[in-house]
Amino acid sequence: MAETIIQYFYKQVATNPKKPFLHQPFGDRWETYTWAEVGQMARKLAAHINAKGLKPKSHIGLVSKNCREWIIADLAIMIAGHISVPFFPTLTGDQIAEVLHLGDVELLFAGKTEVWDDMKTGVPEDMPVIKFPHYEGNSKVDRGDDWDEILRTVEPLQGFPSADIDDLWTIVFTSGTTGTPKGVMLNYSAPYSLLKETEEYNALELSKTGDNRFFSFLPLNHIAERSIVENSSITYGGEIFFTESLARFAQNLGDAKPTVFFAVPRIWTKFMLTILDKMPQKKLDTLLKIPIVSSMVKNKIKKGLGLHQSRVNVSGAAPIPQSTKDWYARIGLPIAEGYGMTENCAACTFMKVNESKPGSVGRPQGGGEIKIDPDTQEILMRAPYMMQGYYKSPEKSAETLKDGWLHTGDQGRIDDEGFLFITGRVKDTFKTSKGEFIVPAPIEEKFSENSDIEQLCLLGLGVPQPVLTVVPSEIGLQKSKEELVESLCHTLDEANKVLPNYQRVATIVVAKEPFSIENGTLTPTLKVKRSKVNELYRDRLLADCECADKVVFE
Repeated sequence: MAETIIQYFYKQVATNPKKPFLHQPFGDRWETYTWAEVGQMARKLAAHINAKGLKPKSHIGLVSKNCREWIIADLAIMIAGHISVPFFPTLTGDQIAEVLHLGDVELLFAGKTEVWDDMKTGVPEDMPVIKFPHYEGNSKVDRGDDWDEILRTVEPLQGFPSADIDDLWTIVFTSGTTGTPKGVMLNYSAPYSLLKETEEYNALELSKTGDNRFFSFLPLNHIAERSIVENSSITYGGEIFFTESLARFAQNLGDAKPTVFFAVPRIWTKFMLTILDKMPQKKLDTLLKIPIVSSMVKNKIKKGLGLHQSRVNVSGAAPIPQSTKDWYARIGLPIAEGYGMTENCAACTFMKVNESKPGSVGRPQGGGEIKIDPDTQEILMRAPYMMQGYYKSPEKSAETLKDGWLHTGDQGRIDDEGFLFITGRVKDTFKTSKGEFIVPAPIEEKFSENSDIEQLCLLGLGVPQPVLTVVPSEIGLQKSKEELVESLCHTLDEANKVLPNYQRVATIVVAKEPFSIENGTLTPTLKVKRSKVNELYRDRLLADCECADKVVFE
């Protein structure tokens, strides 16, 4: 029979009550909760939620950086019979006010965040709040019921309550590269179907005996982290380690020694640049050619990253350059790649490390199908783990779900063996003043191999030729201005040699500050908001395009 996430959790508590489940760092010290301890805490919080008198299947918000309380609160919401609506912990007051309203949220868990003073201005004064214990270095949540007091005073909810498999499980608001956030509705059947359809494929190489360790640092409100870390640990068994802060990230990862490690391309790039900062590429190339030394170097790098026990390393959420994957393969850390989105439970295709198709994001996982729209080249997919639609948005739902197919918004092609290649975004495509359509992704790929570049975004709407904005990496910033210009000019010349005339990049603009969540140019999942970058550079694009210099500084 089909089982919900919470039913899997009950089984883990019954089978492995004393085994460790959640690990939270405090400096050099780690605190560990067992499955049984987490079960009791979640039951007490569920009883407290039910004492609020909310109507059945109410929407309960959850806003916090990743921590043990996030998982416990999510479990409590399910045990209490309600629907979780998780949010990014970086939202401003205006932003959280918007999604609280759009999601019809009636109670809010608030925890580890650095922006509560601003965020709280968007939380209605009459909304019940349950506040997590305070974490040093983060804002103090100054209102609501106290987490520790609830655990001290409330009796745990009894029995084994669970929703029906076809009930609504969660509403996940998209990070919103463009426009208003959309609330993706996923039923309990979505994670169950994903589990069953992909169990044999086992892309994450999960151990069915529970010998799995996960390191959780990407936002848990994002469906990829929730599926790969939270749901996998509950269904297969395993331990979750959290990170304390950005400053402690490397130490925490080294302590965790995950067997599964999931990161976005930006993280893989940062790791690579950190290694090259300590060991320049020429020296690394030389050492890797010496058999015994090569093994020692590879092991040292793996251990230095904390990935020496990882069975699989995964990149997702945005395209990763093939050059980056090739680089990691050379040092003995091959990267598997997953392609998906919130609307399909983060599962569309997967490329295992032993499948050799450079540039591809793999083939559909079990139960999934893909095809290409012949008119727009948009990727369409269908699977039993797709969303039910967007919450209270029938028009957008109808635009995205047509005849049972999910319209992904991405463009691509499928080769004769069924491997998918992503060629761009439907909405990213722009037209130059010459009337030529430009698809940015393949052009950007040609510049991503330059280790002096950390971030980039191709622009050019309404001007004669594309213009590339770049943010230098730490390696690039250590070079003199002349050396950086020479490096960028060389990459520009090499790229333009193989590009058709209308796609050739006229100028590289070196940005004065990085793309970031704070300045609105990155989504919370670290994807570039092209529309926002275009807005920032729109007034200077024509001048940059017609500039005689190949590289200009903002």
